Amino acid sequence: MNSLVRFLIASACSVLVVILGYGSLGYAQSESGVPHLRKQGSATQLIVDGQPFLALAGELGNNTATSLENVQPIWPKLVSGNLNCVLVAVSWAQMEPVEGRSEFALIDGLIQEARRNHLKLVFLWFGSWKNGLSSYAPYWVKTDYKHYPRIQITGGKTLELLSTFGDATRDADARAYGALMRHIKEVDGVLHTVLMMQVENEVGVLRDSRDRSARANTAFAGPVPKELMNYLQQHKESLSPELREVWAGQGFRTSGTWEEVFGPGKPDSFDMPIQTKSPPMSVEEHETSWRKLHWPVDEIFMAWNYARYVNTVVEAGKKEYDLPVFVNAWLQQPNHAWPGTYPSGGPVPQVHDIWRAGAPAADVLAPDLYLEYFDEVCTRFTRNGNPLFIPETSTNATNVLSAFGKFNAIGFSPFFIERSAAADTELAAAYGLVSQLAPAIGAQQGKETITAARMNQGDAPLDLKLGNYTLTLTYVGLGRVPIAPDPSATAAARDPKAPEAAVILIAAGPDEFYFGAVGGGIQIAFTPITPGRQIVGLGDVQQGKFVQGQWRVVRQLGGDDTGQGEILTVRPNAPLRVTVYHYE
Repeated sequence: MNSLVRFLIASACSVLVVILGYGSLGYAQSESGVPHLRKQGSATQLIVDGQPFLALAGELGNNTATSLENVQPIWPKLVSGNLNCVLVAVSWAQMEPVEGRSEFALIDGLIQEARRNHLKLVFLWFGSWKNGLSSYAPYWVKTDYKHYPRIQITGGKTLELLSTFGDATRDADARAYGALMRHIKEVDGVLHTVLMMQVENEVGVLRDSRDRSARANTAFAGPVPKELMNYLQQHKESLSPELREVWAGQGFRTSGTWEEVFGPGKPDSFDMPIQTKSPPMSVEEHETSWRKLHWPVDEIFMAWNYARYVNTVVEAGKKEYDLPVFVNAWLQQPNHAWPGTYPSGGPVPQVHDIWRAGAPAADVLAPDLYLEYFDEVCTRFTRNGNPLFIPETSTNATNVLSAFGKFNAIGFSPFFIERSAAADTELAAAYGLVSQLAPAIGAQQGKETITAARMNQGDAPLDLKLGNYTLTLTYVGLGRVPIAPDPSATAAARDPKAPEAAVILIAAGPDEFYFGAVGGGIQIAFTPITPGRQIVGLGDVQQGKFVQGQWRVVRQLGGDDTGQGEILTVRPNAPLRVTVYHYE
C-alpha cells in the first residue's frame, strides 16, 4: 500500500471518528460554534451550534458519576425521562489525587457516554467548596492545613472549610480547573457535548456569619476595597433594594472600613443556632426574615471575598476554554434565615451586586431552588438581567413551565435525578411538552409574546394580555367543564385529587398562538384588545409538535374537541397551535 493510499485512508477514518464521536477524543477546536450566551430582548439564551438550547436537565447525585460502571445503568433512565442534558460533578480530589497530576479518563468516558445517549453535559467543579464545606478538596490539600488554611469562627474554632484568604489554595484550585477546561477543549471543542460549567458549589461560611481567622479579621478591620466602592457608586440606582437600604443606612459612604460603610456585624456574644426555627424567632420573623439581610456587613464582606476567589478560578478556566459559567447558591429560607445557618457570602439575591462587582467572569448566579416560593425566588434571581438557570430543584412539573415561559430560563434541573427519572412521570411529561414546543419558546423568550400561568381548583378566572388579545384562563382540571371558583372554600376543602395546572402561552403572530399545559387542563377565552371587534372565533386548532424546527400536526381538532368552534381547552401534555379570527 503506497503512502498516498495510507494518507487517504487515515484521513477518512479521522473524519468518521469526529462525526460519530465514539473514538479518540482529540479534536481540533471550532471556535465559531462554542456554546455561549446571547441576549434576546430581556432574556439571555444558551446558544448551542447556532440555536437556542433549553436545558431539560437533571443533576446526578454528588458521587454517582465517580465511576463509569456506577453511572452506566442510569443513562437509559435519563433518556426515558425526556432529558436532553445532565449535570455531573467533577471532584478536584479525584481529578488531581497527586499535586500536579491530572487524571481525565473518567471525564473522557462521561463525555463519550453522553454522546452515545444523545445527551449534553454540564460539569460541576467541586473544588475548594461543596455545600459550604471542603470535603471534595484533594487529600494533599486537606493535610497541609498551614499552606492551605481553614476558616475560624467565634471562639477560635477551626472548621474543615478552606478560607478565601488562602492564596495558595486559590491558585492551586485555579490551576486544576484551568487544566480541566484545557482538556475539555481538546476533547470536545468540535462536538460541543459540554455546554456550561459550574464553579464550586454553594459557597459560604457555615456556623458563623463570617471568617474570623487572623487574616480575615485584619481585612475586615481595613477599608472596603476601592473596586467595590466604585462599582456601588456607578450602579447606585439599580442596586438590589436590600443592599441599597443597608448602604443608605450608613449615609451612602464612599469610603471607610467595612463596618463604617455597611454597619455593625454579629456580636461575638451571639451564639449562632443551627436553624432559625420559632423560637428563637417569633412566628412573624420566621415567615419574613428569609427575605432580609441580617448583620449585613458580615455577609457582604464574605460575598466579596468568595467572589474574588471564584473569579480567579473562573478566569483560569475561561483562558483555556470560554464556556458559560454559573455559580450556585444555597438559599436563605425560613429555617435558615441568618447568615451562618445558610452559607454566608454565597450568591443569594441580596448580594448579587457584590458578586457582580467581585466576579465579573461568572455569567450566571443560580439558585438551588427547593423553596415553595418558586416564582418569588425566580423573580429575585432575574433582577438586573441575571439569567435564570436552576441547577438544583424538585421535580415539580408546573415549575418547569413557569421557569421557561415566565422567567426565560436557560435550564431546569432536579437534583438526584437518577432516583426519579422515568417515562411515566409528570416531569417527563413536562419535559416532553417543552421539547415539543422548544422552537416556539426559543423564538419568543425575552419578548412580551410569551408567558406562563398556574391555576388551582377554586381559583378565579385569570386575565392575561398576550399579543393582540386578552386571554381569560379558567381552571378545568382533568374534566371538560370549568370548575366554578368558590372564594369561601379553603385549601383543605378542595379536592385533593384536583391537580395544579400550569400553562405556557406563546403568541407567534397577530392571530397565532401555541399553548401547552401540564397537571390539569385550562380553558382559554379570547377578547380583542382593539375595541369594536369583540367576537372571536377559533380558526385552526391543531394538536402537534415541532420536528426539526417545523410544526407537525398530529390531530386536527374541531367539533366536540373545540366546543363546536367556541371553546378552547388546553389539556395536559397535548401542545396546540391555534389561530383565531374575529367578527361582528
